[in-house]
Amino acid sequence: MRTGAAPRSTALTRATVMATAIALTACHGGNDDTNNPAQANILPNFITSSVKTQSYDGNTDDLLTAGLGKSGLALATPPAIANAAQPTAAELRRLAIWSNYRALVDMTANGGYGRFWGPNVDLNGNDTLGEGKIAGKEYLAFADDGSGTLNVSMLVQIPTSFNPDQPCIVTATSSGSRGVYGAISAAGEWGLKRGCAVAYTDKGSGNGAHELSTNRVTLIDGTLQDATAAGKASVFTANLGSSDLASFNANFPNRYAFKHAHSQRNPEKDWGKNTLQAIQFAYWALNDSYGTLNGSARSVRYANGSITTIAASVSNGGGASLAAAEQDTSGLITAVVVGEPQINLRLPAQVSVTQGGVPVGAFGKPLADYTTLANTLQPCAALAPAAAGAPYLSALPLATTTAIRTARCASLAANSVIAGADVTTQATNALALLHQNGYQADSDLLQAPMWDSQAVPAVAVTYANAYAMASVTDNLCNFSFGTTSATGVAGVTPAVSPMLTVFGNGNGVPPTNGINLVYNAGSAGAADHRLASADGSYAGAACLRALWTNGRLTSSVEAIRVNANLHGKPAIIVQGRADALVPINHASRPYLAMNELAEGGASKLSFYEVTNGQHFDAFLGVAGFDTRFVPVHYYNIQALNLMWSHLKNGTPLPPSQVIHTTPRGGTPGAAPALTTANLPAIAVSPGVNAITVANGAVSVPN
Repeated sequence: MRTGAAPRSTALTRATVMATAIALTACHGGNDDTNNPAQANILPNFITSSVKTQSYDGNTDDLLTAGLGKSGLALATPPAIANAAQPTAAELRRLAIWSNYRALVDMTANGGYGRFWGPNVDLNGNDTLGEGKIAGKEYLAFADDGSGTLNVSMLVQIPTSFNPDQPCIVTATSSGSRGVYGAISAAGEWGLKRGCAVAYTDKGSGNGAHELSTNRVTLIDGTLQDATAAGKASVFTANLGSSDLASFNANFPNRYAFKHAHSQRNPEKDWGKNTLQAIQFAYWALNDSYGTLNGSARSVRYANGSITTIAASVSNGGGASLAAAEQDTSGLITAVVVGEPQINLRLPAQVSVTQGGVPVGAFGKPLADYTTLANTLQPCAALAPAAAGAPYLSALPLATTTAIRTARCASLAANSVIAGADVTTQATNALALLHQNGYQADSDLLQAPMWDSQAVPAVAVTYANAYAMASVTDNLCNFSFGTTSATGVAGVTPAVSPMLTVFGNGNGVPPTNGINLVYNAGSAGAADHRLASADGSYAGAACLRALWTNGRLTSSVEAIRVNANLHGKPAIIVQGRADALVPINHASRPYLAMNELAEGGASKLSFYEVTNGQHFDAFLGVAGFDTRFVPVHYYNIQALNLMWSHLKNGTPLPPSQVIHTTPRGGTPGAAPALTTANLPAIAVSPGVNAITVANGAVSVPN
């Protein structure tokens, strides 16, 4: 499409695609090899919806920035919506790209946006790309089993710079529970700049919401429709009959069901499969774009396994990429590059992890275990002297938060979870218990903000529901998702429905976009979980913990465990040592050990551990984060570049190592500009910083 032209969209139904494919096969004499027939490009059978296509000119709209450019993405003010009561699909897409891009990287200039990463920064790290808009085409569809209850969003972006003679694909499976654009800054940007097609998926846990009071649901493009009218076209509809819905609304007004928590499908078990499906959909889209045209049909130009494909993403998307590589039996994935992967391990007895020659407190625990534990302990641990001066990440007054923390310590002591007759002793014991369960001392200052920001409570509630395969009506452990008043009281009718923009602003895990985490059994009734009781709803947190310890979640967690056999694929894992959401002792370190046991000398996995790195680069713009922590995203980019050079030029991958970074220091909220002095290169020969593994024993230097 010429520059300046308006976006162009079409919709291809499965019937249309199949009919043209059959016609193409017929005109080439079926499967008669003597005629060397062209194979028809047939839509994968898991794509059950129509395929929506949209072309972007790279000026008024584009693949990477939705027309906002580098400058627009940097604005703290979200892109405008003309009619707030009825956002258009294009406006919601723009909002989704703006919010998801900003959610995963540090957007401050001193932190590196526009200098080390961003749409304007080329693959060599230079500011040469202006506003960084990228023209191209998108393909959007649902993957499903025909029931309409999976409806996994699949999106393929093909930039106009794609070279059909040197094809490449990069996956960008969503991080967290985000929607389909959820890894656009983490992996999509690099892939698009490289001229690769990018295969996105929301992995069936994406930003699908059901507003129960109005019975409205989100469609694949973010617009809303009545659930009954939408039928199988909704991203997610809670499995409720009309009488159950009416009864629930009467007892729990203004509540919401979310797909990850309430689909009752344990979606995590399919994250690897969904990532592989996204690659298959990308093959179809590339053949649709570049296969030989015969009439109205296309032939297959790219057979499965013929395209250089890097499975790349971060957090949940990183875990999904590793799972996909383990499950890949047809050569769809060439290599893997992931950051801070959330992965649940089927841990062999031989595995051990030491740091500086000392065994770590614990390793290889699943998320259901360590998150429910952290959710109980973190508010109290925040008062330990070792956690003093932690960055503050709550909208609540500090005095209120301090009172909650103190009361949580008292409740933990009263229930014999920790010991101590005074708050300081109780808090010190709570922090020690976290250390004993695999949390690094490097993350002591992050225990408070992980709970204050509600990251850990939100994950604990969402995943407990997912693993228990609970219905929204179960109100598991008396938690629900709903709107609240300024004082935290639940059940209020919002002035503007958060559903209108949940596709654009939501992250799939409340609290999000004005939908909060509610504890229904508060001392004065249902309220924001932090305010429902003096101790921050300890009873609910203890109930979530008991779901793990009493075995209710075991079968679902068993279904998601992985074996770390990457079948000889070259792979890189990057993670920050201070990660307090996905502790490194439960993720990357033991995965390296397991991979060595599974593959032995055939292993091509390198692991880069970044000191002063934590899970949320977006927090680096917050006072106290900016002075103490460095961006892990910088090393994700370096890892992708190293892998590309390895695949294309045969350059050896640097071995596993600890990368000792230097925090920026200075005044919290006004740290000096990030420079390469803070970010040493990944060493070709790490020497004393080398991470070694033998017979399942990982040894990490201090």
